[in-house]
Amino acid sequence: MPESLDLLVLGNAIVDLIARADESFLVEQGVPKGAMQLIDEERAEALFDAMGPATIVSGGSGANTAVGAALLGAKTGFIGKVRDDELGGLYAHDLKATGVRYTVPAATDGPATARCFILVTPDGERTMNTYLGACQNLSPADVDEATVRNARVTYLEGYLWDPPAAKDAFRKAVQIAHAAGNAVALTLSDAFCVGRYREEFLGLIRDGSVDILFANIGELQSLYETDDAEVALKALRDERDARGKHLLGLVTRSADGAMVVKGGEIRSVEASPVHELVDTTGAGDLFAAGFLAGHVRGLDNAASARLGALAAAEVIQHIGARPQHDLVALAKAQGLL
Repeated sequence: MPESLDLLVLGNAIVDLIARADESFLVEQGVPKGAMQLIDEERAEALFDAMGPATIVSGGSGANTAVGAALLGAKTGFIGKVRDDELGGLYAHDLKATGVRYTVPAATDGPATARCFILVTPDGERTMNTYLGACQNLSPADVDEATVRNARVTYLEGYLWDPPAAKDAFRKAVQIAHAAGNAVALTLSDAFCVGRYREEFLGLIRDGSVDILFANIGELQSLYETDDAEVALKALRDERDARGKHLLGLVTRSADGAMVVKGGEIRSVEASPVHELVDTTGAGDLFAAGFLAGHVRGLDNAASARLGALAAAEVIQHIGARPQHDLVALAKAQGLL
Protein backbone atom coordinates (compact mmCIF):
# COMPACT_ATOMS: atom_id res chain seq x y z
CA MET A 1 0.00 0.00 0.00
CA PRO A 2 1.48 3.42 -0.97
CA GLU A 3 2.27 5.77 1.90
CA SER A 4 -0.20 8.51 2.68
CA LEU A 5 0.45 11.80 0.91
CA ASP A 6 -0.61 15.33 1.71
CA LEU A 7 -0.46 16.30 -1.95
CA LEU A 8 -0.39 14.35 -5.21
CA VAL A 9 0.30 16.31 -8.39
CA LEU A 10 -0.55 15.28 -11.95
CA GLY A 11 1.39 17.31 -14.46
CA ASN A 12 3.62 17.46 -17.48
CA ALA A 13 7.12 16.13 -16.75
CA ILE A 14 9.27 18.71 -18.52
CA VAL A 15 12.96 19.53 -18.31
CA ASP A 16 13.35 23.32 -18.13
CA LEU A 17 16.12 25.11 -20.02
CA ILE A 18 16.21 28.68 -18.74
CA ALA A 19 18.14 31.47 -20.46
CA ARG A 20 18.22 35.26 -20.41
CA ALA A 21 17.08 37.01 -23.60
CA ASP A 22 16.35 40.56 -24.70
CA GLU A 23 13.17 41.78 -26.37
CA SER A 24 14.74 41.72 -29.84
CA PHE A 25 15.47 37.99 -29.54
CA LEU A 26 11.78 37.31 -28.89
CA VAL A 27 10.85 39.34 -31.95
CA GLU A 28 13.45 37.59 -34.10
CA GLN A 29 12.18 34.18 -32.97
CA GLY A 30 8.52 35.16 -33.37
CA VAL A 31 7.48 34.17 -29.85
CA PRO A 32 4.77 36.10 -27.94
CA LYS A 33 6.22 37.62 -24.78
CA GLY A 34 4.88 36.29 -21.49
CA ALA A 35 2.98 33.36 -22.99
CA MET A 36 3.50 29.63 -23.37
CA GLN A 37 3.37 28.15 -26.86
CA LEU A 38 3.72 24.56 -27.96
CA ILE A 39 6.46 23.70 -30.46
CA ASP A 40 7.53 20.57 -32.32
CA GLU A 41 10.85 18.75 -31.99
CA GLU A 42 12.39 20.45 -35.04
CA ARG A 43 11.52 23.90 -33.67
CA ALA A 44 12.84 22.84 -30.25
CA GLU A 45 16.23 22.00 -31.72
CA ALA A 46 16.38 25.28 -33.67
CA LEU A 47 15.46 27.36 -30.63
CA PHE A 48 18.03 25.58 -28.48
CA ASP A 49 20.70 26.33 -31.06
CA ALA A 50 19.72 30.03 -31.15
CA MET A 51 19.39 30.74 -27.41
CA GLY A 52 22.21 31.64 -25.07
CA PRO A 53 23.67 29.70 -22.12
CA ALA A 54 20.94 27.89 -20.18
CA THR A 55 20.27 26.59 -16.69
CA ILE A 56 18.84 23.07 -16.88
CA VAL A 57 16.48 21.74 -14.19
CA SER A 58 13.63 19.26 -13.94
CA GLY A 59 10.42 21.25 -14.11
CA GLY A 60 6.94 21.60 -15.47
CA SER A 61 4.35 23.66 -13.65
CA GLY A 62 2.90 20.86 -11.54
CA ALA A 63 6.31 19.46 -10.61
CA ASN A 64 7.37 22.92 -9.42
CA THR A 65 4.36 22.92 -7.11
CA ALA A 66 5.15 19.42 -5.84
CA VAL A 67 8.74 20.39 -5.07
CA GLY A 68 7.73 23.65 -3.36
CA ALA A 69 5.21 21.87 -1.15
CA ALA A 70 7.77 19.20 -0.26
CA LEU A 71 10.28 21.89 0.75
CA LEU A 72 7.60 23.29 3.05
CA GLY A 73 7.24 19.95 4.79
CA ALA A 74 4.31 18.40 2.94
CA LYS A 75 4.45 14.75 1.85
CA THR A 76 4.12 15.02 -1.91
CA GLY A 77 4.00 12.78 -4.94
CA PHE A 78 4.07 13.40 -8.67
CA ILE A 79 2.55 11.62 -11.67
CA GLY A 80 4.03 12.56 -15.04
CA LYS A 81 5.64 10.79 -18.01
CA VAL A 82 9.24 10.85 -19.28
CA ARG A 83 11.13 8.75 -21.82
CA ASP A 84 13.93 6.38 -20.75
CA ASP A 85 16.55 8.75 -22.20
CA GLU A 86 19.24 10.93 -20.61
CA LEU A 87 16.92 13.81 -19.80
CA GLY A 88 14.28 11.41 -18.47
CA GLY A 89 16.75 9.87 -16.06
CA LEU A 90 17.89 13.32 -14.95
CA TYR A 91 14.29 14.36 -14.41
CA ALA A 92 13.40 11.38 -12.19
CA HIS A 93 16.57 11.62 -10.11
CA ASP A 94 16.20 15.37 -9.57
CA LEU A 95 12.57 15.11 -8.52
CA LYS A 96 13.21 12.29 -6.04
CA ALA A 97 16.19 14.15 -4.61
CA THR A 98 13.87 16.95 -3.50
CA GLY A 99 11.76 14.48 -1.52
CA VAL A 100 8.93 14.06 -4.03
CA ARG A 101 7.63 10.51 -4.48
CA TYR A 102 7.85 9.59 -8.17
CA THR A 103 7.27 6.02 -9.36
CA VAL A 104 5.77 6.33 -12.87
CA PRO A 105 7.70 4.04 -15.27
CA ALA A 106 9.56 5.80 -18.09
CA ALA A 107 8.35 5.13 -21.64
CA THR A 108 10.59 2.75 -23.58
CA ASP A 109 9.57 4.04 -27.00
CA GLY A 110 7.95 7.08 -28.61
CA PRO A 111 8.99 10.73 -28.40
CA ALA A 112 11.84 12.07 -26.27
CA THR A 113 11.47 13.55 -22.79
CA ALA A 114 9.74 16.92 -22.92
CA ARG A 115 11.62 20.18 -22.56
CA CYS A 116 10.60 23.81 -22.08
CA PHE A 117 12.73 26.71 -23.28
CA ILE A 118 12.17 29.58 -20.86
CA LEU A 119 13.38 32.96 -22.08
CA VAL A 120 13.71 35.55 -19.32
CA THR A 121 13.72 39.22 -20.41
CA PRO A 122 15.38 42.01 -18.36
CA ASP A 123 12.04 42.91 -16.72
CA GLY A 124 11.82 39.40 -15.22
CA GLU A 125 8.99 38.27 -17.51
CA ARG A 126 9.27 34.70 -18.79
CA THR A 127 8.29 33.42 -22.21
CA MET A 128 7.91 29.66 -22.58
CA ASN A 129 8.25 27.48 -25.66
CA THR A 130 7.40 23.89 -24.88
CA TYR A 131 8.09 20.64 -26.71
CA LEU A 132 5.75 18.20 -24.96
CA GLY A 133 7.36 15.00 -26.22
CA ALA A 134 6.88 12.02 -23.91
CA CYS A 135 4.84 13.88 -21.28
CA GLN A 136 1.80 14.06 -23.54
CA ASN A 137 1.63 10.26 -23.46
CA LEU A 138 0.58 10.22 -19.81
CA SER A 139 -2.37 7.83 -19.70
CA PRO A 140 -4.92 6.47 -17.22
CA ALA A 141 -2.66 3.43 -16.75
CA ASP A 142 -0.10 5.74 -15.12
CA VAL A 143 -2.62 6.84 -12.47
CA ASP A 144 -2.31 4.37 -9.60
CA GLU A 145 -5.62 4.12 -7.77
CA ALA A 146 -4.14 3.46 -4.34
CA THR A 147 -1.79 6.43 -4.64
CA VAL A 148 -4.65 8.81 -5.49
CA ARG A 149 -6.87 7.34 -2.80
CA ASN A 150 -4.17 7.95 -0.18
CA ALA A 151 -3.57 11.62 -1.09
CA ARG A 152 -5.44 14.31 0.84
CA VAL A 153 -5.34 16.69 -2.13
CA THR A 154 -4.90 15.80 -5.81
CA TYR A 155 -3.66 18.79 -7.79
CA LEU A 156 -4.18 18.88 -11.56
CA GLU A 157 -2.23 20.97 -14.03
CA GLY A 158 -4.43 22.69 -16.62
CA TYR A 159 -1.87 22.05 -19.34
CA LEU A 160 -2.80 18.34 -19.06
CA TRP A 161 -6.01 19.17 -20.87
CA ASP A 162 -4.10 19.35 -24.18
CA PRO A 163 -3.32 15.64 -24.84
CA PRO A 164 -6.42 13.36 -24.98
CA ALA A 165 -4.86 10.46 -23.03
CA ALA A 166 -3.72 12.81 -20.26
CA LYS A 167 -7.22 14.26 -20.14
CA ASP A 168 -8.54 10.76 -19.45
CA ALA A 169 -5.90 10.33 -16.72
CA PHE A 170 -7.08 13.64 -15.27
CA ARG A 171 -10.69 12.43 -15.14
CA LYS A 172 -9.69 9.10 -13.60
CA ALA A 173 -7.81 10.88 -10.81
CA VAL A 174 -10.82 13.13 -10.08
CA GLN A 175 -13.13 10.14 -9.78
CA ILE A 176 -10.81 8.20 -7.46
CA ALA A 177 -10.05 11.22 -5.25
CA HIS A 178 -13.68 12.15 -4.75
CA ALA A 179 -14.73 8.55 -4.16
CA ALA A 180 -12.20 8.50 -1.32
CA GLY A 181 -13.55 11.77 0.10
CA ASN A 182 -10.44 13.74 -0.85
CA ALA A 183 -10.12 17.19 -2.43
CA VAL A 184 -9.26 18.01 -6.04
CA ALA A 185 -7.44 21.20 -7.01
CA LEU A 186 -6.99 22.60 -10.53
CA THR A 187 -4.66 25.29 -11.81
CA LEU A 188 -5.74 27.04 -15.02
CA SER A 189 -2.04 27.21 -16.03
CA ASP A 190 -2.11 29.80 -18.81
CA ALA A 191 -4.54 32.26 -20.42
CA PHE A 192 -4.00 30.67 -23.84
CA CYS A 193 -4.75 27.25 -22.32
CA VAL A 194 -7.96 28.69 -20.89
CA GLY A 195 -8.83 30.09 -24.30
CA ARG A 196 -8.55 26.62 -25.81
CA TYR A 197 -10.65 24.86 -23.18
CA ARG A 198 -12.82 27.53 -21.55
CA GLU A 199 -16.08 25.62 -21.70
CA GLU A 200 -14.50 22.39 -20.51
CA PHE A 201 -12.82 24.10 -17.55
CA LEU A 202 -16.08 25.78 -16.62
CA GLY A 203 -17.73 22.39 -16.90
CA LEU A 204 -15.25 20.89 -14.43
CA ILE A 205 -15.99 23.70 -11.99
CA ARG A 206 -19.75 23.48 -12.38
CA ASP A 207 -20.08 19.70 -12.25
CA GLY A 208 -18.19 19.55 -8.94
CA SER A 209 -14.98 17.99 -10.28
CA VAL A 210 -12.93 20.84 -8.78
CA ASP A 211 -12.88 21.85 -5.12
CA ILE A 212 -9.99 24.33 -5.22
CA LEU A 213 -9.16 26.55 -8.20
CA PHE A 214 -5.87 28.39 -8.76
CA ALA A 215 -5.55 31.13 -11.40
CA ASN A 216 -3.81 34.40 -12.01
CA ILE A 217 -6.05 37.33 -12.79
CA GLY A 218 -5.36 37.13 -16.54
CA GLU A 219 -6.39 33.48 -16.64
CA LEU A 220 -9.54 34.25 -14.67
CA GLN A 221 -10.45 37.08 -17.05
CA SER A 222 -9.94 34.70 -19.97
CA LEU A 223 -12.17 32.12 -18.26
CA TYR A 224 -15.02 34.61 -17.97
CA GLU A 225 -14.22 36.47 -21.21
CA THR A 226 -13.90 39.91 -19.63
CA ASP A 227 -11.26 42.65 -19.51
CA ASP A 228 -12.52 43.72 -16.09
CA ALA A 229 -10.72 42.01 -13.19
CA GLU A 230 -13.49 42.81 -10.73
CA VAL A 231 -16.14 41.30 -13.00
CA ALA A 232 -14.07 38.11 -13.26
CA LEU A 233 -13.62 37.91 -9.48
CA LYS A 234 -17.31 38.41 -8.84
CA ALA A 235 -18.16 35.71 -11.41
CA LEU A 236 -15.88 33.28 -9.56
CA ARG A 237 -17.40 34.35 -6.24
CA ASP A 238 -20.87 33.47 -7.52
CA GLU A 239 -19.91 30.08 -8.99
CA ARG A 240 -21.68 27.06 -7.53
CA ASP A 241 -21.49 23.46 -8.63
CA ALA A 242 -24.47 21.22 -9.40
CA ARG A 243 -25.02 20.66 -5.65
CA GLY A 244 -25.02 24.39 -4.94
CA LYS A 245 -21.57 24.30 -3.33
CA HIS A 246 -19.08 27.16 -3.66
CA LEU A 247 -15.55 26.21 -4.61
CA LEU A 248 -12.44 27.75 -3.05
CA GLY A 249 -10.67 30.09 -5.48
CA LEU A 250 -7.16 31.50 -5.17
CA VAL A 251 -6.40 34.30 -7.64
CA THR A 252 -2.93 35.85 -7.84
CA ARG A 253 -2.43 39.46 -8.93
CA SER A 254 1.37 39.80 -9.04
CA ALA A 255 2.51 42.76 -6.91
CA ASP A 256 -1.10 43.32 -5.80
CA GLY A 257 -1.08 40.05 -3.87
CA ALA A 258 -3.80 37.44 -4.04
CA MET A 259 -7.53 37.09 -3.57
CA VAL A 260 -9.17 34.30 -1.60
CA VAL A 261 -12.65 33.63 -3.00
CA LYS A 262 -14.85 31.38 -0.86
CA GLY A 263 -18.45 31.11 0.21
CA GLY A 264 -19.58 34.17 -1.68
CA GLU A 265 -16.81 36.33 -0.16
CA ILE A 266 -13.62 37.83 -1.60
CA ARG A 267 -10.67 38.48 0.71
CA SER A 268 -7.41 40.21 -0.22
CA VAL A 269 -3.96 39.02 0.91
CA GLU A 270 -0.94 41.27 0.38
CA ALA A 271 2.08 40.19 -1.65
CA SER A 272 5.27 39.44 0.26
CA PRO A 273 8.05 42.04 -0.12
CA VAL A 274 10.43 41.55 -3.06
CA HIS A 275 13.90 43.12 -2.97
CA GLU A 276 14.64 42.53 -6.67
CA LEU A 277 12.47 40.96 -9.37
CA VAL A 278 14.72 38.66 -11.40
CA ASP A 279 12.55 35.96 -13.00
CA THR A 280 8.81 35.33 -12.64
CA THR A 281 9.17 31.67 -13.67
CA GLY A 282 7.28 29.51 -11.21
CA ALA A 283 5.63 32.30 -9.24
CA GLY A 284 2.14 30.85 -9.59
CA ASP A 285 3.44 27.31 -9.07
CA LEU A 286 5.10 28.26 -5.80
CA PHE A 287 2.08 30.24 -4.64
CA ALA A 288 0.03 27.06 -5.07
CA ALA A 289 2.74 25.07 -3.28
CA GLY A 290 2.71 27.41 -0.31
CA PHE A 291 -1.06 27.58 -0.13
CA LEU A 292 -1.51 23.82 -0.28
CA ALA A 293 1.30 23.17 2.22
CA GLY A 294 -0.53 25.49 4.61
CA HIS A 295 -3.92 24.01 3.77
CA VAL A 296 -2.89 20.43 4.60
CA ARG A 297 -1.35 21.68 7.87
CA GLY A 298 -4.77 23.02 8.83
CA LEU A 299 -4.02 26.73 8.40
CA ASP A 300 -6.97 28.91 7.42
CA ASN A 301 -7.28 30.17 3.85
CA ALA A 302 -5.79 33.61 4.49
CA ALA A 303 -2.80 32.19 6.39
CA SER A 304 -2.26 29.59 3.67
CA ALA A 305 -2.39 32.34 1.02
CA ARG A 306 0.24 34.32 2.92
CA LEU A 307 2.45 31.24 2.92
CA GLY A 308 1.87 30.99 -0.83
CA ALA A 309 2.80 34.64 -1.28
CA LEU A 310 6.03 34.07 0.66
CA ALA A 311 7.02 31.11 -1.53
CA ALA A 312 6.20 33.04 -4.71
CA ALA A 313 8.22 36.06 -3.55
CA GLU A 314 11.25 33.88 -2.84
CA VAL A 315 11.28 32.21 -6.23
CA ILE A 316 10.98 35.39 -8.35
CA GLN A 317 14.14 36.87 -6.81
CA HIS A 318 16.44 34.46 -8.67
CA ILE A 319 16.58 32.53 -11.94
CA GLY A 320 14.51 29.35 -12.07
CA ALA A 321 11.44 27.92 -10.39
CA ARG A 322 13.17 26.08 -7.53
CA PRO A 323 13.50 27.85 -4.15
CA GLN A 324 17.08 28.66 -3.19
CA HIS A 325 16.39 29.52 0.46
CA ASP A 326 14.92 27.43 3.27
CA LEU A 327 11.20 28.14 2.91
CA VAL A 328 10.35 26.73 6.33
CA ALA A 329 12.92 28.99 7.98
CA LEU A 330 11.62 32.00 6.04
CA ALA A 331 8.04 31.19 7.02
CA LYS A 332 8.95 30.76 10.69
CA ALA A 333 10.87 34.04 10.66
CA GLN A 334 7.69 35.81 9.47
CA GLY A 335 5.45 33.98 11.91
CA LEU A 336 3.63 32.02 9.19
CA LEU A 337 4.51 28.58 10.59
